[in-house]
Amino acid sequence: MANVSPTRGDMSTHPDVSEMRARYDRMLGGRDVALVDGPVFLLGLYCAVSPWILHYTTSQPDLVTHNLIVGIAIGLLALGFTAAPARMYGLSWAMCALGVWMIIAPWIVGDSPDAGVVVNNIIIGALALILGAMCALTAVRSVPKP
Repeated sequence: MANVSPTRGDMSTHPDVSEMRARYDRMLGGRDVALVDGPVFLLGLYCAVSPWILHYTTSQPDLVTHNLIVGIAIGLLALGFTAAPARMYGLSWAMCALGVWMIIAPWIVGDSPDAGVVVNNIIIGALALILGAMCALTAVRSVPKP
């Protein structure tokens, strides 16, 4: 019978250490988009505060709330990408969807938005779409093939 009693000590004596190390390397080995996490977080932060930066808080109150919520969601995705990359990069397609939504949101959520608001949301949406696609493509490439 194998010795499975809990002991405190070195993990190198664990019978499955080579398999665990290989699995860990597979999960984090495809971490090529580590440089994308920061820009995604900054994009979410800018999206959340953009109504106050561009001063459309009084003319587009619905869009202010919308951008705040979507910005927080993008920021939380970025934090998730950093904290648990192997599990969260599957959600990078959701960031692509948020990017598309941000592009069309001024006309759906807003009330006859001016050009500055529209351009702001299009830029945020395009960047979210590009960064989300980069994360998603890297996640797809890093999935180990059986």
